[in-house]
This record gives sequence, C-alpha cells and structure tokens, in this order.
Amino acid sequence: MSLSQRDQKHNWHPYTQHKTASPAVAITKGQGALLWDENGKEYIDAIASWWVNPYGHSNKYIADAIYKQLTSLEHVLFGGFTHEPAVVLSEKLIEILPSNQRKLFYSDNGSTAVEVAIKAALQFHYNKGTTKTKIIAFEDAFHGDTFGAMAASGISLFTEAFQGSLLEVVRVPIPTKGNEDKALAVLNDFFATNACAAFIFEPLVLGAAGMVMYSPEVLDKMIALCKEHSVFTIADEVMAGFGKTGKTFATDYLVNKPDMMCLSKALTGGTIPMAITTFTQEIFDGFYDEDINKALFHGHTFTANPTGCAAAIASLELLQTEEMQENVIRINKHHLDFESKIINHPRVETTRVLGVIFALEIKSERKESYYGTLRNKLYNFFIENGVVLRPVGNIVYILPPYIITDTQLQKVYQTIEDALENV
Repeated sequence: MSLSQRDQKHNWHPYTQHKTASPAVAITKGQGALLWDENGKEYIDAIASWWVNPYGHSNKYIADAIYKQLTSLEHVLFGGFTHEPAVVLSEKLIEILPSNQRKLFYSDNGSTAVEVAIKAALQFHYNKGTTKTKIIAFEDAFHGDTFGAMAASGISLFTEAFQGSLLEVVRVPIPTKGNEDKALAVLNDFFATNACAAFIFEPLVLGAAGMVMYSPEVLDKMIALCKEHSVFTIADEVMAGFGKTGKTFATDYLVNKPDMMCLSKALTGGTIPMAITTFTQEIFDGFYDEDINKALFHGHTFTANPTGCAAAIASLELLQTEEMQENVIRINKHHLDFESKIINHPRVETTRVLGVIFALEIKSERKESYYGTLRNKLYNFFIENGVVLRPVGNIVYILPPYIITDTQLQKVYQTIEDALENV
C-alpha cells in the first residue's frame, strides 16, 4: 500500500472535502525549493509551503540550531520561568520591529497570534472600565481559524457555518486603487459610536483574498484616523512579514506604526510552529496592575518553546544576510520582467507584484468560487507539471522560497503560461 493510500485511512486534511478531493500527494523529501514525492517525482515549491519556508527545505543552518538547542534544553514552561533563546529572540526582534513595539507575547501559530491581539484589545478597555466591544476589519480579510481570528475574517466559505457565534465585527472595503476614499469614509463612520476597540488589517496585501494589494499611503491615513479616535491598530504580518513585501515587515513602508503586530509562518523558517504578538508599552501597561484579574490570562503549554525560539533566531540571522536580501531583490526583478511579458495576454485580467509576491487574475465571465472548477483544473495542471501552486479562485500567485534558482523560477513562469493556453 502506498503512503498516500495509507494516509487516507486516518488523516483529515485542512480545507479539504475528502469525498471529492484527490488523494494527498505524499512527499518524502525536501531540499532547497524542491520537494519529491513517494514515486520520486520532483516539484518546485513555488508558494514556500503556505508561505512559511523562505530559506528552503532542510536548511542546514536552521537544523543545526535546532539540534544544538535540543541537546541542551528542548522545552521548559514559560509560566514563571524563562530561558536564553526567548530572551535573545526578543532582543533581536525588538531591534528590527517598529520602534513603538516594546513587548512580545509568544504563542504557536498565526491564528493564535491574532487571537491574543484581539483579546488584548478588548480586555485593555475592560480593565480601564470602558465598553469597546467591536472590531474593525477589511472585507474579504483572512486572519485565521480560531474564533476571534475567524470573526475578523471575511471569507464566508470559511466562516458561514459559525455566523451568530462570533464577535461583532464591522467591515471596511479594501482600499484598492480607486476605492481609497470610500474605504476611509466607511472607517470614519464607525468611530461615531465609540464602540470600536481595534482595527485589524493585513498590511498592503491580503493573502487569502488572492494577493489583493493596496497602497501604504492609504493605510497610513487609516492608522492616523484610528489613533485620532483612540482605536488600537493590529497589523497581521503573519503572511507578509520577514521579507515577503521587499522590506522586513510590510509596516516598514508606513509612517504611522500599528499598536500591535502578529508574526508567524516564516518566523521559524518553516520548521517549528511558533507565533508572536507584539505590543506597545501603553497596551502592556493596561494590564500591569496590583489586581491579578487584570492580567492577560492567555497561554498554552508550548509558549516560547526554546527549540522554536532557536529556530527563529537562526531564521532571523539568515534573513539579515546579504545573500538573502539580494535574493529578495532578484526575485522581485524576475517577477516584474514576467509581469511585463504576461500582462497583455488575452486571458489575463490584471497582474500585481510586491516584493517576492506575484499574482495574476485570469479573465472569467463569472466570479470564480474559492475552490471552483477553474481553480481545481489549474491546481491539478500545476501538480501534473511538477509545480506547487494553489490558485485562489481565478487568481494564480507565486510566493517562492528566497533561495529558488533562476532556472526554477523560469519553469514556474513557463508553467503558468502553459496553463493559460491549455486549461
């Protein structure tokens, strides 16, 4: 029995309707930007395995850091204890985060990083004796699958079964080009009731919505409006952080900095689940009190796991190398060249590029569903041709590991061109 057949006996995969889905591809090895399945077939991982793996699979530098940590201290509870990897990681992150970020809270994935931020925003006002219970978020946002993160998300396919069980969230249109004034006006209207605790956003690019992009200038205006009305801002950098947009963080493009930031995915280079929510001193001080009930009662068993911290430290060191920074520039240049080549293709509606992110929208007579027929045909075509890409409806995007070679990148582009002609 093959590995993929054995998998079907017991494993329940994410975002999968098992009655109609093809068997999962069984991967047995990864190296650099490549993966190999149980039959020896080679694939280019053109989305860095859901955006987590910028330094390549089986990265020796990160693996060595993990091994070294495992042989000295694999884990210790973070309640009442601390350890050097957590302290060193906090020091390294504070050096590169926006200067208003002063405190770090550890968790285990992007959803929980968002959950911590939302809980902190709501409890801050509760601690102060004020009533602010609403969250502001973009239409079509995606912030995760735990309940607070799901509430802030706007993709109904993922959330419609839970309507009526979620936090109250008000929606702002995505401020794409030509839509900025409307988005700003809608946001401003929400402040009239004085009931909004926080505005959460994916800075500059909404990943799960199909890499929808908007300008730093309009986001700066939105953050300024929130500050004017004492509404906290939460930058969900889970996807965009650690170089994806061409800067270390997407918020590095901004003049006005958020009050909280959510980090995960590439934080540990795709090795160990870990997340961090960062805060201003003002927010931390809202919990700093003689009253134990005003503490932030959140955590989990593996909070600030030393091995995960060691992986994150190694990942940050790799990100800051000259080679990796040059790779980001190199990929961006190739994306722009491909955009120039493909933008006038008769089947291409629009294209967009930011940092290592490339996206194109295929012309369609009707709006394609998230897991619709066209998406599935495209996905299968890419897999058959040895390229891992996961289209969002009729939007095809590339978000590769930074170590992808020019030859591998050109094959990804060619496969997309072939799909435009054949699917």
